[in-house]
Amino acid sequence: MIKKLLVIGPSWVGDGVMAQPLYRRLHERHPGLELHVFAPAWTLPLLARMPEVAKAHLNPFGHGQLRLRERWRVARALHREGFDQVVVLPNSLKAALIPFLAGIPLRTGFTGELRYGLLNDTRELNEQELPTMVERFCILAEEPRHALHRPIPHPSLRSQAAAQQTIAARLGLSLDKPVVAMCPGAEYGPAKRWPPRHFAALAAALDSRGYQVWLFGSAKDQDIGEEIGRLAQGKALNLCGKTGLDEAIDLMALARLAVCNDSGLMHVAAALHIPLVALYGSSSPDFTPPLSDHAEIVNLNLDCSPCFERTCPYQHMRCLEDMLPERVLQACLKQLDPRSSSPSQETATS
Repeated sequence: MIKKLLVIGPSWVGDGVMAQPLYRRLHERHPGLELHVFAPAWTLPLLARMPEVAKAHLNPFGHGQLRLRERWRVARALHREGFDQVVVLPNSLKAALIPFLAGIPLRTGFTGELRYGLLNDTRELNEQELPTMVERFCILAEEPRHALHRPIPHPSLRSQAAAQQTIAARLGLSLDKPVVAMCPGAEYGPAKRWPPRHFAALAAALDSRGYQVWLFGSAKDQDIGEEIGRLAQGKALNLCGKTGLDEAIDLMALARLAVCNDSGLMHVAAALHIPLVALYGSSSPDFTPPLSDHAEIVNLNLDCSPCFERTCPYQHMRCLEDMLPERVLQACLKQLDPRSSSPSQETATS
């Protein structure tokens, strides 16, 4: 019987959100389970908002860092926790090394990177049967060769009204007008980022309809946010880099709508159950769709996409450049109020 279980969590914010249905399924299969997650610092605010997670452990190792001596020390600390099982979500050899060194008896994960000696409960991934990331996570909760348990519930992040009001007051944000959250960044690369001038045109169109626009992102997105604010002539408030992920979650929970590139914050918005417009360029909603019943996907479906490249291999970015603000505005209006999205309404221009 599994009483205490560790999950080696993903490195990306979006994947961290999509792992929550796995946590729920593990609790269903093991009543009374104490579930811990080993994850990088930037994903810890997500875990704090998931009731399924009893404790989070910091993964201090960046991409490509082996640091064997430090891994041994971390593994010894995890060994003292007395885990019965570990589920390893990343497919790298390094992700499986610490659970092996920690001596966790049952070590579950997909085969990959010569991990056979490190994992003793290996699974072969059938990409056709499990086309989405969330399905691939959730199958690891099941016994070998068992079917995936369906339906898979959508992720859900907790946000308290008191915390929302506190951070809004600290930043001097007014709630007199309804908020539209925009997330113009994408950590993966520019081939996922809708152009700033398009975001600015959309912000101006929404401002004219009585909405205020808040821009969310990390410190790496500050320049993009500043450009959008300048092009929108001050009709988009740049909060990029001014909040941590925990604060961004609370502020986004106040929004009536989120407009996001395919990014970690898109999955956060979906998990907050905000009406969402998701913009896809080089990536595909077939693999990492927003897990929400209130999402509208905008995707041009060009012959060259999805290419899954960080930068456009053809150097034209048509999958995002040709996604004009008028089209995205109509998707926004449909989410905000289906009655207002008729062709006769005023549209944004690029």
